[in-house]
Amino acid sequence: MQYQPPVNDIKFILFDVLGADQLHSFEKYADATPDIISAVIEEAGKLAAEVLQPVNKIGDQQGCRYDPDTHAVTTPDGFKEAYKQFTEGGWASLDAPVEFGGQGLPHTLKFIVDEMVCSANLSLGMYPGLTHGAISALYAHGSDELKKTYLSQLVSGEWTGTMCLTEPQCGTDLGMIRTRATPRADGSYGIEGTKIWITGGEHDLVDNIVHLVLAKLPGAPDSTKGISLFVVPKVLPHSGERNPVYCGGLEHKMGIKGSATAVINFEDAQGWMVGEPNDGMRAMFTMMNEARLMVGMQGLGVAEMAYQESLGFALERLQGRSLTGPKNADGPADPIIVHPDVRRMLMRQKVLNEGMRALALFTGHQLDLSVAHPDEAVRQAGDDLVQLLTPVVKAFLTDEGFNNANMGLQVLGGAGFTTDWPLEQLVRDGRIPRIYEGTNGIQAMDLVGRKLGLKGGRLIGLLFDTIKSFLAAHGDAPHHAELASALQSLEEATTWIATNGMQDPEQAGAAATPYLRLTALTVIAYLWSRMAAVAEQQLAAGEGHTDMLEGKLVSARYYFEKLLPESRWLLADIVGGKDSVMALTAEQW
Repeated sequence: MQYQPPVNDIKFILFDVLGADQLHSFEKYADATPDIISAVIEEAGKLAAEVLQPVNKIGDQQGCRYDPDTHAVTTPDGFKEAYKQFTEGGWASLDAPVEFGGQGLPHTLKFIVDEMVCSANLSLGMYPGLTHGAISALYAHGSDELKKTYLSQLVSGEWTGTMCLTEPQCGTDLGMIRTRATPRADGSYGIEGTKIWITGGEHDLVDNIVHLVLAKLPGAPDSTKGISLFVVPKVLPHSGERNPVYCGGLEHKMGIKGSATAVINFEDAQGWMVGEPNDGMRAMFTMMNEARLMVGMQGLGVAEMAYQESLGFALERLQGRSLTGPKNADGPADPIIVHPDVRRMLMRQKVLNEGMRALALFTGHQLDLSVAHPDEAVRQAGDDLVQLLTPVVKAFLTDEGFNNANMGLQVLGGAGFTTDWPLEQLVRDGRIPRIYEGTNGIQAMDLVGRKLGLKGGRLIGLLFDTIKSFLAAHGDAPHHAELASALQSLEEATTWIATNGMQDPEQAGAAATPYLRLTALTVIAYLWSRMAAVAEQQLAAGEGHTDMLEGKLVSARYYFEKLLPESRWLLADIVGGKDSVMALTAEQW
């Protein structure tokens, strides 16, 4: 089926619940009127459905092709044309800096476009996605000369960018990297080494690829404190000469086959330092944090497309009769959507998707407040919440994105297991976002090991205060008691980790993944209560789309009755401690 952009749901969350229709009141976003935002959302949906989705399946069937003689990579048929329409339409520059050709629109719009692009064609969306992170890293940490040399072409999409971290011997433990940067007399550096799993490392969509590469200077500390960041272009901008940066092959993957995941060899290639010596991790984290939010939207995009496909199938597939009597009396059987177990699967998909979208857009809105609001305290609060929620968005949306795709396949039964239907591709494509840009276990450790204690616990304290303020101001909010109970569980879990994790880091490590999930479920509960409250208000006033609003109330009830109770056993898991996790000896495995 053709992708149907969830425009009404997006606008409901963005405007009616979050109040993002007021972003144009900030000087930075003066052009982002509700009409402009609505037009962008609607046009993005058309692009995704009419340009990107039609080449998705062929991307999976053909994959990218590597020529070992020329080291060139060819993308699937139709990708170049679709990418050209994407960039010529200005979609690559949506929230990029105005001074380098960007449109300077709110970051939340970028989140929305990312979801739509990834619903329609996750593989193709990878190419501009990583480029955006490279733009942010160079803009935040590059010299004026580097910005002048690279940013305009990256913003326009004329060039693409990569993030080169991983090596054959190290992934998360980047202190073990072996790529070296040797100073040259002209102020540049000779980059020597091999990077693996490089998204968009080599392809034919553009003429130049700008690699951001982590490497070590001579004599640098043998740890992450000795890592520097370098910009290493495939083609040298000033001379047009080919830099000795070559693709050594492509990874053979279970999914996202239209995305070129390359081995890249730097053979004394010329590069320039970004930021300060031995400060590469700080600069790279600008790119990584942005990429993690983008990957969260990949999970949501996959989940939405899987829901649409499985819902469409359930409405048409005739099989069996309703337990309460025929609903399609003139046909040989009823559509399978009448069966409670099928409904259970579809409701889980629908309710989680809408809750995850609210979580993502809430985070995006906080990001916009952090850079545009005139009040410094509001900007700081926005930044605190974005820092806290980034690992939550990345991990929870990709975990549930995959789970919802897998559940969508189950709705289709045997048909879902065939390549005649798109669900099996969505399951395969949706598996990798849980792994790259830091596995979801790493995200959980980031939340527990870094974010909880950051600034004396200010970040998590702000989240608690935000939810408590809502509860105090809205005593009649839908599902008030259930939300208050979930918040109490999260507070208890936080106290337990703060007490026991300080004494034994393994206690925090064992609790990290259930704690991240508990955080996500609690924040989504807060947002579902807000969404239900707005739905009640609009129904009472005779405003809005009645079916959608009544559906919101049912969906909220489902969330609080069927999904949020998981928070109780997550708390039990956390306070149960590490013993059963760590107890087995080597011989007992």
